[in-house]
Amino acid sequence: MDRIIGIDYGRKRIGVAVSDPLGIFASPMDTVPAAKIIDYLKNYAEKETVARFVVGYPMNMDNKPSEAAADVDVFLKTLAKYFPSVPVTLEDERFTSVLAHRAMIEGGMKAKDRRDKSSVDKISAAIILQSYLDKKA
Repeated sequence: MDRIIGIDYGRKRIGVAVSDPLGIFASPMDTVPAAKIIDYLKNYAEKETVARFVVGYPMNMDNKPSEAAADVDVFLKTLAKYFPSVPVTLEDERFTSVLAHRAMIEGGMKAKDRRDKSSVDKISAAIILQSYLDKKA
């Protein structure tokens, strides 16, 4: 069945989340080095049908793209090159890191484990994807 992939883009690491087959909920999947993300997504797409990418887009409080948006724009072009038939939706990623930290605390994750930035990245990707899924429902 089709899956929707959520992506929290970063220059060093990229958080990846995936929807359930019905597109109701998002789950953190992995944190991938930025240089390996296309190979990771290709490998995933060989096993599962990817119906859409939902990419976190960095916005300022005035609803204009932040400086980091330029990096995401470059990534979006690469994504379109390798996955031309998969649509991409941009999702505002403001506060996702804060929400990810809060989710880890509320979930009982130990302070030592919360310092692992890879956990924050994949949870942020799940928050980005869940935001999209909630609007779609």
